Amino acid sequence: MNSAFATPTASLDDPFYYLTNFRFVLAWVGERHADLLAADELAFVEQFESLPQASQALLVRMVMRKGELFRLSKLSYAEVGDSFEAMAPVIALGWVECDPALNIDELFRQLRLAELRQVFAKEIRAAGLAASSAKSVLYDTLASQLSEPRRLCQWWPEAKDPVLRLNVMETCDRLRLMFFGNLRQDWAEFVLTELGLQRFESVPFTPESRAFQSRHEVDTYLALHRLRQRLDVGELPADLHLEVPPPSDNRWLATRRARLLLQLGREVERSGDVALALTLYSESGSSEARIRQCRVLERQGDHQAAFELAAQALNNRPNETEHQALARILPRLRRRLKLPAVASVPEPTHERWDLSWPGPQWVERAVVEYLSEPGSPVYYVENALLTGLFGLLCWPAIFAPLPGAFFHPFHNGPADLYRDDFVVRRRDAFDACLAHLEDGSYREIIQSTWREKNGLASPFLHWAIVDEPLIELALACIPAAHLRLCFERLLGDLKANRAGLPDLIQFLPDAPVGEPRYRMIEVKGPGDRLQDNQRRWLTFFHRHAMPVSVCYVSWSTGDEPEP
Repeated sequence: MNSAFATPTASLDDPFYYLTNFRFVLAWVGERHADLLAADELAFVEQFESLPQASQALLVRMVMRKGELFRLSKLSYAEVGDSFEAMAPVIALGWVECDPALNIDELFRQLRLAELRQVFAKEIRAAGLAASSAKSVLYDTLASQLSEPRRLCQWWPEAKDPVLRLNVMETCDRLRLMFFGNLRQDWAEFVLTELGLQRFESVPFTPESRAFQSRHEVDTYLALHRLRQRLDVGELPADLHLEVPPPSDNRWLATRRARLLLQLGREVERSGDVALALTLYSESGSSEARIRQCRVLERQGDHQAAFELAAQALNNRPNETEHQALARILPRLRRRLKLPAVASVPEPTHERWDLSWPGPQWVERAVVEYLSEPGSPVYYVENALLTGLFGLLCWPAIFAPLPGAFFHPFHNGPADLYRDDFVVRRRDAFDACLAHLEDGSYREIIQSTWREKNGLASPFLHWAIVDEPLIELALACIPAAHLRLCFERLLGDLKANRAGLPDLIQFLPDAPVGEPRYRMIEVKGPGDRLQDNQRRWLTFFHRHAMPVSVCYVSWSTGDEPEP
């Protein structure tokens, strides 16, 4: 039976609001993901409910803070009361360890400088350090001598404020992952929603809707996530490569794996390990990895291998981004291999005009001020207007409650938005939305959707820019046929094509019959060049005779702009 997502009803006026949110997640995961939980994780969910409220609250406070080590004195909350008393049942369960062994790095992070000077008074004197030495000096001098982990009571017998180690963070991260479907979102989502700072579409769903279908998928996600964390803190890519999970049948996880391999490849390429870089790019198999692989082979002088890889990629119907890169690589390789040149389609020459303006200043604003007139206003919209109109017209298709698309109350868009089959799975729904462009009903639908959904999170709406007057002007001046062309191009590659649109749009509502009633303007300041995604959009606009131009701004020494 279908129902709608409902956010928890905790109020920030309730001192235990965060506990209500945590219990909501436990109940949600326990109801929908119990078959993916190990025995100790199921026990955690069940035993948590049996704890006194103060113990629950204190544990959740720790979970929602950064790190796994805490000084008891730092865990003081009015609603909890006596922290040591509240902690006792949690310690008894082994979820928190009192006075754990600390290595020197952990000790230095937990103790203040004055405390460290007490702990290491003898060592400081023996090393000839000044009593006022900074924390970094103490660490650099003493760390190599004190490599053995010890409990705080051994490091510092006089310590009165114990250190606690949270032992269930891994379990809580797994539960959070299974709820959100990612580790990017955290407990702050609840607070932001309760404050009214973010609102989400209410999407029908079935109890079977969830991010993961097997425990192996959860394990794979966590393994990839941890490898990326280890890369970010400086571990060697060559070592991490050995721990990358094998390919997955899950296309979503396969994409995450490909991104990790690409990142590992880029790091080892920078370090000069070309052979490993080529291996990692090959294993990644993504379009960007193929291009980087071609370029590495080309730089290494292996032009034949680079040519064969590029030609194969071109024959496999690449996306526009990869096709653009291949169109640059293949002619060079053909010349080096002395192969016959293949005629290429020249890039269209865009309409260009130059403006010299006193500066420096924000170039887009300067052009807006220069061009705007009462009857032909100019707006700074960049990637917000056309994507916003698309998001409003196609709202029902974007937020269609398909399996694997929505599985918690905090989605700003479907989880499968950038997966290869996103449009295919919704093709009929998108066709139904785009059909309104043919019968003229699209204007009313877009405007009513704007009024009904205004402020709700959407991957295509920047509400602060796409306001109602702008919507009305755009619908009055941009032909439905042009909107359809742009929307179909967006659907061709949502991730790549939602960016690169011109900075400005000028509306010309009083233009003579047969003349364009709008024009798009890309603005380039001194030293700025067109990016690849911008070139692709310009090519598209020229191909379909849609009005667009590029304005190159230079700085003048005078007080007035020079056209």
